Amino acid sequence: MAEKDDIKFMRRCLELASKAEGLTYPNPMVGSVIVHDGKIVGEGSHLKAGEPHAEVNAINAVSDKAKLKSSTLYVNLEPCSHFGKTPPCADFIISNSIPRVMIGTVDTSEKVSEQGLIRLLDAGCEVITGVVEDECRRLNRRFFTFHEKKRPYITLKWAQSADGYLDISRSEDHKTEPTWITGKPERVLVHKWRASEQAILVGAGTVRADDPRLNVREWKGTHPLRIILSSSGSLNKESVVNETDGKVIVFTHNMNANIAKAIKVRLDDNVPSSLQIAGYLFSAGIQSLLIEGGAKVLNHFISNGLWDEARVFTGGNYFKGGVKAPLIHGTLLSRTIFSGSSLEIYLRDWNK
Repeated sequence: MAEKDDIKFMRRCLELASKAEGLTYPNPMVGSVIVHDGKIVGEGSHLKAGEPHAEVNAINAVSDKAKLKSSTLYVNLEPCSHFGKTPPCADFIISNSIPRVMIGTVDTSEKVSEQGLIRLLDAGCEVITGVVEDECRRLNRRFFTFHEKKRPYITLKWAQSADGYLDISRSEDHKTEPTWITGKPERVLVHKWRASEQAILVGAGTVRADDPRLNVREWKGTHPLRIILSSSGSLNKESVVNETDGKVIVFTHNMNANIAKAIKVRLDDNVPSSLQIAGYLFSAGIQSLLIEGGAKVLNHFISNGLWDEARVFTGGNYFKGGVKAPLIHGTLLSRTIFSGSSLEIYLRDWNK
């Protein structure tokens, strides 16, 4: 069982790692601290793929290297054991004679898969695993889902009225613009989420109704890959999604559709679109997908069991009709209250 101090130091690793959310793909987020006589003497995190890993940065941050021989290294993910863009971290730990290593969770990807752990043990290191393991796996949920389930981690997001509607009933001549349910702080948060995910998906109905940009504007970060699901391929050529930076992919049955600036991917009539999209993204190395609507797309992924997390805003206004919000069954992770709405985050219960 982990001691109180071990939990404290591992959570510091998680804090360091989380600062690089959305920046380390395809690598996981990792933080590391070096502790000597109960005090942190060095710490570091992995900032970007191709740059030094967290353990290397933490070790290099220790000013008195003689202390390493009687220190403990904490890291939220098993140190790597293979040569990639950087040398193996396990070897660097061993070469610096660090006698004790505390690991949050093992790395289940094929390249590591406990080989770093074995290398440390063979070198005579004392190794303890499973320190706040659930929190460590939660941080790198995208990485683990990609490698273990062979698909991206899928997050659903929507905003609904107090009586459970995504949108009002619209007439044919309704102006193309969103029906806002949430306020400015919530929209900033959504853009922060977009910056953390590799891809974002909406249906053609949402594009026609709201003309969304699907990029990051209210937060600093990388634009996600934008995906549109449109069976007919009938989209407005002047849609703003084609006027902003970044790649757009349209999954459609109509390869003859004239869709400006977009890559078209043909859908197979015999396979659910959600499965095809998940498979395509996995083959492209995409670890995470944020689905922002509309109702038809959200319900399609829910009905096919392809979701891991749902983030649901509920506003205070009543629409008294319109587009009904999806229904999901999951475990409530958190609830946040804003001035004009509440946010509930649910995790899918894989035991049901």
